[in-house]
This record gives sequence, C-alpha cells and structure tokens, in this order.
Amino acid sequence: MSVSVKSSSLPETPALVIQPDRLATGRAAALHVTDLLERILKEQGVARVIFACAPSQNEFLDALIEVSTERVDWSKVTGFHMDEYVGMMPEHSASFRRYLKDHFLSRVRLGEFYPLQGDAPDLQKECGRYTALLQASPIDLICLGIGENGHLAFNDPPVADFADPETVKVVELDHACRMQQVHDGCFSQLDVVPKHALTLTLPVFQSARYLSVVVLGARKAKAVEAALKGEIATQCPASILRTCRAVTLFLDSAASRLVV
Repeated sequence: MSVSVKSSSLPETPALVIQPDRLATGRAAALHVTDLLERILKEQGVARVIFACAPSQNEFLDALIEVSTERVDWSKVTGFHMDEYVGMMPEHSASFRRYLKDHFLSRVRLGEFYPLQGDAPDLQKECGRYTALLQASPIDLICLGIGENGHLAFNDPPVADFADPETVKVVELDHACRMQQVHDGCFSQLDVVPKHALTLTLPVFQSARYLSVVVLGARKAKAVEAALKGEIATQCPASILRTCRAVTLFLDSAASRLVV
C-alpha cells in the first residue's frame, strides 16, 4: 500500500541544477557541497556527513576531492554511509564500504568514519549501534542519489515508511532495486544480487540540514518525474524530498528529460 502525505503546507519543489552530462553534473554538485561544508565548518567547527555509495556518485566524488582540497578541512568531518548488503564482507567488490574506501576514503582523510557492517553477526545489534552513532548529534549534510524505482538508500516502495520509527533497519530488496545493481555493473546477473540489506530510513533524510542529490542517466528519468511531479507517497520514496529542508537536485540532461 502506498502511503501519501498531504501537500498543503510543504516546501517548494527542490532546487534543480541541470547539466549536459555526467562530468558537469558531478562537478556542479561538488562545488555546492564544498560551499556547504565551508559554511558549516565556519559556523560550528565540525560537520557530520552521510554519503551514498553507487556508480552514480563516481563523478561527484572525484570532483569533490579535487575542488575541496584547499577549502575543506576534512579532519573536522565525521562520515557515515547509508546502506550495506546483509552478509557482505567489506572486501567484496560490490560492498558499499569497499566502494567508499576506493572512491573517497583512500584519498581524503576524514576525522572519523563509521562503517555500517552488513556482515555483523547480530543485525539488530548493528542497527542499534549505528542508530546511536547517527543520533549522537544532528546530521548536517547528506549526499545521495535516487534509485530507478524511486528509492532513497534501500527504502524501496514496498518497505518505505515516511514515519518509520526506526533509524536503521533490515529490509528485503525489491526486484527493480536488485535489477538496478545489475544495470550499474555491480553484479553480473540478478541471482547473485543479495536479497536483503541494512538501510537508513526515510526520516533520517528529513532530519538532515542539507541534502545534495545527484541523479544521472535516462533510466532514472521516470523516478525523477515521480519524485518531483507525482503524489508525495511511498510509491515513490524519493517524493519525500519535497518535505525536506534545503534540497538541491543535480541532474544530467538524460535524467531531467521528463521534468523540463
């Protein structure tokens, strides 16, 4: 069942930044995030940031490392990520911990980074551990994407809950989400894609001070259209972005084709 939210007192649609290709989109997002981090660090001395881990973030992370080098003191930043496959070891090529290490953490030294351990022997205990870390202080910034089925993190439509009482939970991945992992080249075929994952829940995104969203490619165009123009409902979890604070959505021309 899709759960909707009345829109009478919601903020305006997220700010859109549309660029011609992946490289330009990633760089625009990196400049924006660098500006935000400079501001946050100037205001409060430290920052807490959650990162997405997916091929859609490659160009953004590459550009972020480049443009932030002289402007952001990364030693003042505490980092998190938003999901991980159940049972997957951190060295696995498709692990999100491995992705972030290869694409970011090996090139930028954060003050602290807390990995979400999908291979933990007690998953409920791991959810509690990560919840406590996330709730220790407000989240300043989340750098994220949108899935082909409109998911944020691994909040697919069947498990998405706009009022989720949990901060981190175990979910079953739906077919469209698992097929996206094949489309992205993370797995060779559907039957080797894990069926369960740990994920941050949707209220985490609502609680963050800033959201920077990078969405690339024609396969994401329908999800972008549903997020921005459809009903605010769990049928498209990303539609919750229209209820969040300070959201900037960075799209390439292919992803934006149904909204411009």
